[in-house]
Formats: sequence, structure tokens, C-alpha cells
Amino acid sequence: MRDEKKSAVCRVCGAALPGTTRGRPPVYCSRGCQAKAYRQRKRPPVPAAPAPAAEPGTRARRRREIAGAVWRIAAERGLHEASMREIAVEAGVSLRVVQYHFDSKHDLLVSALRMLHEENDRRARARVEALRSPDDPRALLRAVLEEFLPLDEQRRTALRVFAAYYARSLTDPELAAVFLHDEQPLEELVAAVLRGAREAGRAAPDIDPSREADLLVSGITGLGMDVVHTRRTPASVSEVVDYHLERLLPA
Repeated sequence: MRDEKKSAVCRVCGAALPGTTRGRPPVYCSRGCQAKAYRQRKRPPVPAAPAPAAEPGTRARRRREIAGAVWRIAAERGLHEASMREIAVEAGVSLRVVQYHFDSKHDLLVSALRMLHEENDRRARARVEALRSPDDPRALLRAVLEEFLPLDEQRRTALRVFAAYYARSLTDPELAAVFLHDEQPLEELVAAVLRGAREAGRAAPDIDPSREADLLVSGITGLGMDVVHTRRTPASVSEVVDYHLERLLPA
């Protein structure tokens, strides 16, 4: 016994269609439904609604969370693994959310780098201001230089992220313009401390503050990366720092 066919219904209103014995079976129950279907096909598709605008504080917090995902990927796997989709997964948000907050991948990478600089600057200022003897140039220089040593997880991650950005900047001129800018605020700060100490008679009189600042900053940067690679220990680097501070600022 043959199975009974299910009765056809109108594609628009769902009403049952009359049966037919010849020709193509109808798909609409009336000319009105046929006209309605035609108008729907001609009507342009409704675009997806944009992501709702977030409050300023919420938006800044979301951008910071996404930037944090970039930092973690860069530190653990390298910046070449930081695709928009991977960043979204790491941040625990959809790709659409990442694209809403950042215009492009390049915009995201540059913004994340700037936010990392701001975060490091905020933490460094807090640590320097917490010094018991802020007027002691030797203690001040030590605190400034230690910001380049991986003495905690935050500074270790920051060093690894900066190394990843440096490698990327070698083949990305636009990123290099942001990463390798002409300003040298740290060198200028170290030179100012040495200059003030020399004028106060607390530093060796024949030093050149600017050249010594270049040497100290460049040297501590390389030493910090050696600690990240476990080629040196924090204790051995501390001895090197003490040697140079004693030379520049004798007790």
C-alpha cells in the first residue's frame, strides 16, 4: 500500500493548497500571496543591527580585556599567533565584539602596545613613589632600572610582549613607527637624576649624564632579557647594577 503524500501548503500563509492533476503544482494559495512573496524577494535585506554602544567605562574596560588577550598570546606563543579570531577566543568574546572595538588588526596591535606602555608607566610610578628615600638618587635609579627586570609575573610578561613586538617591528614598518619612536623618556629621566646628583656633589664630577643614561638603559634592557632566558639570575644582574651605581654615585 502506497504512503499517502502530505498535503502541500502555501509558502506565504501556510494554507492548504488545492490538488491538481496536471501541470506544475501550485505553491501559493492565491494571487495575493504570490504578490506578497514577490515583494519580499525584491525588498533589500535588513542589515544586522550594530553592536549596542557601551558606556565609556564599560568600553574602556572591554578594550583593556581584549588588549590583555593580545599580551598573553604574544608572551606565550608569539605575536604571529595573534589573529583576530585567536584574540577573540583568548578574551572570551566573539569576533564581532573585537571588530566593534578595534577597526583592524593593526589598530588592535598598536592600541594594545600603547596600553601596555601606560600600564607599565603607572606601575613604575607607583613603585618609585613608594620609596622610603625618594631624594636618594641611588635608590631612585635602582628603582627605575629594576622596572626592566622580570622581578614579578607582570614585568616578566611585559618583557616577553615587548620582545614579540620588537621582532614584529623588524618586518612591519607601520608598527615600527610606533614601537621604535624617537622619544627617549627613560634615558632623559636617568640623565636628569645623574645631572642633579652631579650638581649636588653626590655623583662623580667627570661623568656625562646623557651617555651614562644611554649605557644604563641599554644595558639593563639586555640584562633583563637574559633573565627571561635564564642565562642570568636576578641576583647576578643586581650585582652588575650595584657596580655601575657605585661607580656613578659613590657612597
